[in-house]
Amino acid sequence: MSGTAGRADRTEDGAGPRRPGSSRTPAPPARRGAVVAALMLAMALAALDGTVVATAVPQIVGDLGGLSVFSWLFSGYLLAVTVTLPVYGKLSDTFGRKPVLIAGTVLFLAGSVLCATAWNMPSLIAFRIVQGLGGGALQGTVQTVAADLYPLKERPRIQARLSSVWATSSVAGPALGGLLAGYADWRWIFLVNLPIGAVALWLIARHLTEPARERTRVRVDWPGALGVFATGTLLLTALVQGGVAWPWLSPPSLGLFAGAAALAAVTAAVERRAAEPVIPGWVWRRPTIAAVNLALGALGLLMVAPTVFLPTYAQSVLGLGPIAAGFVLSAMTLSWPISAAFSNRLYTRIGFRLTAVTGMALAVLVLLAFPLLPYPGEPWQPALLMLLLGAALGLFQLPLIVGVQSTVPWAERGTTTASVLFCRQVGQSVGAALFGAIANAVLATRLTEGALDDPAALTPTAVDAAVEYVYLGAAAAGVLALVALLTLAPRRFPVLTDDQAAAPD
Repeated sequence: MSGTAGRADRTEDGAGPRRPGSSRTPAPPARRGAVVAALMLAMALAALDGTVVATAVPQIVGDLGGLSVFSWLFSGYLLAVTVTLPVYGKLSDTFGRKPVLIAGTVLFLAGSVLCATAWNMPSLIAFRIVQGLGGGALQGTVQTVAADLYPLKERPRIQARLSSVWATSSVAGPALGGLLAGYADWRWIFLVNLPIGAVALWLIARHLTEPARERTRVRVDWPGALGVFATGTLLLTALVQGGVAWPWLSPPSLGLFAGAAALAAVTAAVERRAAEPVIPGWVWRRPTIAAVNLALGALGLLMVAPTVFLPTYAQSVLGLGPIAAGFVLSAMTLSWPISAAFSNRLYTRIGFRLTAVTGMALAVLVLLAFPLLPYPGEPWQPALLMLLLGAALGLFQLPLIVGVQSTVPWAERGTTTASVLFCRQVGQSVGAALFGAIANAVLATRLTEGALDDPAALTPTAVDAAVEYVYLGAAAAGVLALVALLTLAPRRFPVLTDDQAAAPD
C-alpha cells in the first residue's frame, strides 16, 4: 500500500486480524462507558466556559468595572489553553493520561473557585488564566484518551459524542449564562463547574485504568516547556491585542513579534538538544502529521468567520436580537457532529485524506456562496449555509484527527493530538487578527472618519460588505487546507495495527 512508510500493515478501514498475544486489552464495556461519561463531562467544562461567560459580561463589568480590559477574560484564557497544549501532550505521553487529566481538572476547578471570589477585573483575568492552564489539559488529554479507549473502527462514535458536547454547549451555554447572571449572580457561572468537575474526577479516578509501566527515570524538558509557553504567550498577545489595544506597526506590536521570534529561535535550539523535547521534530518531519497540523491550522483560521462575524451580521444586517443571532450560528454546530458521526462510512471506503478533501471542498463552496446572499435577505438563508458548512466541516475535521491518531503508537499519541489542537488554536488567533483587520479596512472605506469607534454609526450595508470580505478570506483559508493535504499528506495514511498502537505492557 502506498504511503505506509513501512510502518503499517493494514488499510485505513482498520481491517486486519488481531495477532495472538496482543498487548491491547479493551476495557470492559461498563467501565469504558463510565470513562466516556467522564470525558464528556470534562469536555463540557471547557466547552461551556466561553459561551456562559460571554453572556454574563454586562453583569460582570457592572459589578467589577474594567470595561477597557474585559476582552482579556477571553484572551487570557485562550492564551493559557493554547500555549499549554503541547506541554500537556508530552506529559501525558511521559507520565500517562490519567494523572494529567486529573491534575488539569483540579486546576480548572481551582481556577473556577478563584474566579467566583474575584474582587476586581484584574484579579478575575488572572484567575481566568489559571482556569486556562487547566483547560489546556482537558482539551488535549480528553481527545487522546478517547483514541486510547477505542480501536480505529469505533473511534468515530466517541469523537461524535465529544462533538455533540460542543454542539449542545453552544446552544445551552448562552441560556445558562443568561439565567444565572439575570436571576442569581454572575459568580455562579463559575461555581456551577464544581459539581460537573467533581463527578468527572470521581469517574476518572475510579474507572480510568492504564497499563502498569516500568519505573524508569523520566527526564522532563522543562526548559523547552518554558520556552514554548513564553514564545506562545508573546505571539498570541501580539495577535490578540494588535489593532485593538495598539496599532499593528506600533512599538508594542513590533516588540512583541520580535520577542516571539527571538524566543522561538532559542526554544528551537533548546529542543534540538533535549533528550525528550516537548515539541519533537518528528511532528513536522512526518508528512502525515505536518499536513494535518497545517490543515487544522487553516481550519482555525476559517472558523473565525462564522463564530466571530456571523452574529454581528445577523444583528446589524438582518435585524435579529442576540439570542436569535446565536441560533443562526447554532445551525452549524448541530450539523457538524451528525456529519462527523457518519464520516467513517466514507473514509473506510475512500480513505482519510480524500474524505477530508471532499469536506473542505464543499466548505469552500459554501463560504463562497455567502457573498451571493441577497441584501438584506432572510434569516433562514445564512442559517441554511451554516447548516451546510457544519456538515462539510464534520467530514473534514474528524477524519483528520482519527486518522493522524491512528498513525502513531500510544507513546506518541498525546504529543500528536496536542500538536494538531495547538495548530488549530493558533490558527484561530491568527484568524481573529487577520479578519479583524480586513473587516476594519472595509468598514473604513465606507464610513466617515472616527465612525469605527462608534457602534451606533455602523450601517447595515457597511457591515454586510465587511462580512462578505471576511467570508472570502475564510474560503481562501479553506483552499490553503486543501493545498496542505494534497501536497503533503500521503494518499493513504500509514495506519498502525491495534497491536502496534497499543499502550506498552
